[in-house]
Amino acid sequence: MARRLGTSITETARLVGCSRSAVVSIHAKWINDCDTSSRRQGVGRPRVIKEKRRRRLSSLVKQYRLQTVAQLTTQYNAGPNANVSEHTVVQQTLLDMGLGSRRSTRVPLLTKRHRQLRLQWAREHRDWTILPFI
Repeated sequence: MARRLGTSITETARLVGCSRSAVVSIHAKWINDCDTSSRRQGVGRPRVIKEKRRRRLSSLVKQYRLQTVAQLTTQYNAGPNANVSEHTVVQQTLLDMGLGSRRSTRVPLLTKRHRQLRLQWAREHRDWTILPFI
């Protein structure tokens, strides 16, 4: 877009934070093909659990929130054509989906002393006003 607006190659490279040669090659590719996407689509090892099965696993996790990974893996493998390890379920899939484990912690309730101090602070600051920023 910067090149379209008339900025130089050097200025565009500085704006984007890459080399001049990268700007030249991408701009030329865009001019010739009207496309700048990479042809290297499938870099890396193919995923064991495809998108449709990831959705199924996600629904299992949300449906049975208190189950362990071993139990989830057993339920997942009960489906058709599924045979994955616990490691695959945990490391690759659940963590990628942002479904890491959580452990609830208990916090102590407020003591009588804490309640008294809170009430005292609230009474002292009852007439505070918000000062406008100048």
